Parts: sequence; structure tokens; C-alpha cells
Amino acid sequence: MNSHILRTLSKSITLLSTLALGVSLTACGSPTNPTPSEKQTDTSESSNKGAALVGVTAEGQPGQKPTITFKTPFKVTDKSSVVLQEGDGENIKAGDRLCVRSIAISAKDGKELDSTWEKGEPDCQIVVDRKTYPAFYDKFLKMKVNGTIGIGIDDNTSADKKSNSYIMALTVVSKSKALTRATGKPVSDIPADLPKVTLNEHGKPSLHLNGYQPSGKLVAQPLIKGSGPAVKGTQSVSVQYTGWLASNGKQFDSSWDRGEPADFSLDGVVKGWKEGLTNQTVGSQVLIVIPPELGYGAQQQKEIPANSTLIFVVDILSAY
Repeated sequence: MNSHILRTLSKSITLLSTLALGVSLTACGSPTNPTPSEKQTDTSESSNKGAALVGVTAEGQPGQKPTITFKTPFKVTDKSSVVLQEGDGENIKAGDRLCVRSIAISAKDGKELDSTWEKGEPDCQIVVDRKTYPAFYDKFLKMKVNGTIGIGIDDNTSADKKSNSYIMALTVVSKSKALTRATGKPVSDIPADLPKVTLNEHGKPSLHLNGYQPSGKLVAQPLIKGSGPAVKGTQSVSVQYTGWLASNGKQFDSSWDRGEPADFSLDGVVKGWKEGLTNQTVGSQVLIVIPPELGYGAQQQKEIPANSTLIFVVDILSAY
């Protein structure tokens, strides 16, 4: 989708995750002390109720690009929604990760603004969770794979202050059970000189430096080997992670502490992350040691001093 619609969709209904890695991962050319950005869940009464989107219909074969119709101009209630097609596949359940294709249609004149049906891979960032998607959670549970949900967006945040209203039609083309932590087999032949990792009952890692002395080279050592597909360098991933300074073992960031995984494109993070995760398998846990030249180099980043070697433990939950 084009960047404006993607930003608006993420801001308005939290259906597409923000790149929530902030200072520790974002590969900015000249970062200015970014901070971790968590998903913003709207827990207001209107959001939780989820107003009905009335007057919008869909035609076409389930699982194929639908034809969306409504009378124009259409008055949009922001975050309103309706199940347009139930679908003919498996029932959608709480905790499922959904892969969707989408269409954005102007409420003013009914013209198609953008579509992901003709390009790229489906977007697989949506995990069916009441906390994250209070306005749409119950409707997702009424659907099956190949079903379509219509969502009204009324965005007033554009630079010209004009309302940008449209209908989003999201078709669920596949689903999988969302992982919450690494689920593979523990790796037995881990080099003895690497930092030692222990996990609490929930899966969050703790680090003991074990006298580790960085070699100046990238290290990507699987600790748990998952049985899922290999991650491609062109993909996005959903992960749980914690990061420490190699100099003193101090933690500077953790998605575990924020209470939810982070989703990001491997093209949007520091080189050490992209190189360290490429070809690892979904379900794996990987210890990554990133030398300064593959991290932030001579630029200080809040709690990360200049020329720091960084250590991460990453659980790969999904790649898409």
C-alpha cells in the first residue's frame, strides 16, 4: 500500500504494526535518539464497541479480490466495521496470525485508492487479540479463512487538515497459530566462550557475559533451532528480543518488557540484525553479537555508547 494509507491504517486501527524497535534496531542514517514505539491500543468506549459499518457490500468468490460497493459519497464512522464475506476455510480463532490482502476505496467517489492483491506478499502482521484490536476482535471470530472484513477509516491528520475517508476491505487468505516464544529443539554444540543465556518461565532471556570478549565479527548462534521456514533477507519478521551491551552486560532494550512482540522489515534495521537473522528458521532463538560497524558505529544512541558491540537474544515468531 502507499505510504500515506499505510500510516493512516496503522494509526487509525492498529491493524498494521509500528516498527517497534526504536533505538536498538532502527537503521536510520542519522538517528536522533529515537525511543521504542509501542502499539497504541485505543481502549476508549467507542473503540471497544466497534460501530457497525452499514451500507457496504462485497461480491465475488471467497478468497479472491472482492468487488466492494456502496453509495457515494459515503459517510464514514471511524473504526466502524462489518463482516462482508464469512469465508469458506478454517474458522478464525483467538491467537491466530492472519495473512491478509487489502483494498482501500475512497468514500467520496468509490474509486480504488490502493490494493495489495496485485503486488507483493500478503501482510501477516495481524494477530487476533482482544487487547490489540478491541473494535474488531469479535468480528474476526465470526470469520473463516477467505473471509473479508470491511473497516471504515476517517482520518483527519493529513497535512492539509482535510478528512481522508475510505473503506478498507481486508481478506484473510491464510492463518497460522501465532508463536509466543521459540519452540524448536535446544542446540547442543554452542561454543563455550559465548555469553550464557538462561530463560525465565515465560521465555524472557537473561545474559551472563561469561568473560566474553568480542572478536569484532558478527556472531549469529542458534540457541534453539526452530522447524519453520528460513527467513529471507527481503522479509519482515515478528520477534521477541532483548539487547545488552557487550562491554558490561547492561540491558538497554527488550520487547519482553513491553509485553508484546515487535514486527519490522529486515530492510529497516541495522545490518547486523538483517545479516544475523537471514537464513535462520522460524521458531528459533538466536544469539546475535553485532560489532559497531554493523550496528551504530561511532554514533551514540541513548543508553548505547558510541562504538558499542551489542548482544541480542532473538526469538523468531514469524517471517512474511
